[in-house]
Amino acid sequence: MRAYFSKFITSESGAVTVDWVVLTAAVVGLGFSVILIFANGNQTLADNLSTHVGGLTVDAGN
Repeated sequence: MRAYFSKFITSESGAVTVDWVVLTAAVVGLGFSVILIFANGNQTLADNLSTHVGGLTVDAGN
């Protein structure tokens, strides 16, 4: 039993899984950060464009 426990403690086969979980969480977090940054800018741009286009008048050519 002691040999099995010693082998379990020194085994590194699960360490790769932990690394991938941490890396995946970091990529997802960065993705959300980028979305939040650009979403606000896009909304502001759309609002400004809507205001500008709404203020235009169309000449019917009469």
